[in-house]
Amino acid sequence: MIQIALFEPEIPPNTGNIARLCVGLEANLSIIGKPAFDLSEKAVKRAGLDYWEHLNLTTYENWEAFLGTRNREEIFIITKFGKTLYSDVIFQKDVCFVFGKETTGLPKNILESFPENQKLFIPMPGKVRSLNLSNAVAVVAYEAFRQQQK
Repeated sequence: MIQIALFEPEIPPNTGNIARLCVGLEANLSIIGKPAFDLSEKAVKRAGLDYWEHLNLTTYENWEAFLGTRNREEIFIITKFGKTLYSDVIFQKDVCFVFGKETTGLPKNILESFPENQKLFIPMPGKVRSLNLSNAVAVVAYEAFRQQQK
């Protein structure tokens, strides 16, 4: 199963797009820490997220609570500071991709707690500093999905 984990997401449309992707791929979505927006049922309905009821969503109060539920070897941190190209990794059936906040990424202590082979990057040869979060999630999630279809 593919799991997408968002650390303290800040932009509601990004999380909405990622949630739709998760429903489409039958992937799990985890939100770690407090998002910068309302995730209540009322807010979700008001936003017109008609697929939300099909989303397998788990929220965690903090990073430690999230880590307590996962095998660390299954976790890959997606970061521009990674040394391993995301498409160079063979993903097992149970894989979790962790993405940081849109504005600041993941905290240094989280980045430093993982070995280099679990810090993945998406190449960006153009003149932008980063991809939109929902685009980055789609790139990595579909690579894992493609591999798991073999």
